[in-house]
Amino acid sequence: MLKGLGGLGDMAKMMKSAQDLQTKMTDMQEELNTIMVVGESGAGLVKATATAKGELKGLDIDPSIFNGDDKEVVEDLILAAVKDAQAKAAERSQAEMAKLTEGMGLPADIKLPF
Repeated sequence: MLKGLGGLGDMAKMMKSAQDLQTKMTDMQEELNTIMVVGESGAGLVKATATAKGELKGLDIDPSIFNGDDKEVVEDLILAAVKDAQAKAAERSQAEMAKLTEGMGLPADIKLPF
C-alpha cells in the first residue's frame, strides 16, 4: 500500500547513528582537553606541555641553559619544544578520532566534523 515507507526504518537508524556520533564527538572533544602531551627540545632541556587540542599548558626550562649570550638559542629551544608539543597534540587528536570512527564502523580517513 505505502511502498515508500520501508526506508523509514533505515532513515531512523541513520538519524540515531548520527546522534550517537555527535554525542561521541562532543565527549571526545571534552576528553582532548584533559589529555596532555609533552614536546621537547635540546635533549629535554626545554619541555612544553599541551592538551591534545594543542593548548599550551606549561613550559619547563632547565636552568642550565640560561646564559645571557645564548638568548637566541634559548628562544629557539622554546619555540622548538612548543612546536613539538603541538605536533604531538595533533597526532594524538587524530588517533583519538580514528578510534572513534573505527568504533562506529566509519572509514578511518573520514574527516569529522563534516
